[in-house]
Amino acid sequence: MAKNVIYFKGLNGIRAIAAVSVLLSHITLALSNFGLKSNLLGYTDTGETKTLDLAGYGVTIFFVLSGFLITYLLLVEKEQTSTVSIKKFYWRRLLRIWPLYFSYLFLSLCIAIYFDISVNSSSVFYYIIFSANVPFILGTSLPFLSHYWSLAVEEQFYIFWPFFSLFRVKVMLMLSVIIIIILIWTKGFLHIYHPNSLLETIIHVSRFHCILIGAVAAMLYFLKHKLFILLTTSKLSQLLTWMWLIFIALNKFHIASFLDNELVSIFAVLLIMSQICEAPLLSMENRLFNFLGTISFGLYVYHPLLIYLLSKVLIVSNSESVLWTIIVYLLCTLLTIIVAQISFKYLEQPFLKYKKKKYTIVGSARNADRL
Repeated sequence: MAKNVIYFKGLNGIRAIAAVSVLLSHITLALSNFGLKSNLLGYTDTGETKTLDLAGYGVTIFFVLSGFLITYLLLVEKEQTSTVSIKKFYWRRLLRIWPLYFSYLFLSLCIAIYFDISVNSSSVFYYIIFSANVPFILGTSLPFLSHYWSLAVEEQFYIFWPFFSLFRVKVMLMLSVIIIIILIWTKGFLHIYHPNSLLETIIHVSRFHCILIGAVAAMLYFLKHKLFILLTTSKLSQLLTWMWLIFIALNKFHIASFLDNELVSIFAVLLIMSQICEAPLLSMENRLFNFLGTISFGLYVYHPLLIYLLSKVLIVSNSESVLWTIIVYLLCTLLTIIVAQISFKYLEQPFLKYKKKKYTIVGSARNADRL
């Protein structure tokens, strides 16, 4: 059983916003499948349908939040036990990710075969070994599974990350900062001198440095770094963070394409700190956000397939209908929430309880069990 329980208020709210924004964005992209216009937000410079920027950045926010929470728990575990159990860490990841991951993978393949949707058989292997980012980069993702690239990135990162936590915190911090600098510099160099190269795409998709930015924040918070805490929790910092979130929600945030995710990572840290500080300017700790944050993994995983299935039974004759557009958004959202909740209760939770009983050293009332 867990020797200590840690709970950070408001972080389920961040997780909820990120998950719902991804869901709404993908509904927008799928509106044409329902016979509706999908250009509600206009078009990009390349002529593609515009979606919510917050959705694209939502995955980056997930990465930063994951890096922060998991690193902090590892640091507390090491503080309590003088070491980190690599074996138990891997078991925790397996019991949290694998049941839903493979269940949905199997279900998606069955649905694709049933509806006679083309499946690139050579890509299946990558999904089995948690390398879905490879077919994503190559443009050979499986039906309903293109979003699995982000799960692959996290699993690849956490293969080696617990070994880093065996170092002293300051050494771990120094190494993390060095890796972040190297990755960002390499990405910038390639963007300028070798734009759209494969390596640039790999760094952009993998975003290990974004996870590391969250990890660095966890280390500084763990060390009670006074300047870091002061700068990230001040009223001015919190106000700027909320203004940034509004700009993203309105699709008004863009500085430089090759730096956007890095800047979002920094703001994500500020958002995290604004919630866990003693006096949040605006708290996201409420029953709705806690509920959505709890089932956010299911929301993220199930939504592509559910949107597709709903589009097979609901076709609108009037493409201009505002009412039907609203109905489609509501139905897709409600269906995804219902399925995610059922999945959490009957598929995920039994494994989470076993994980907590057998392999959790440092637990959390709500946060850690969702990792």
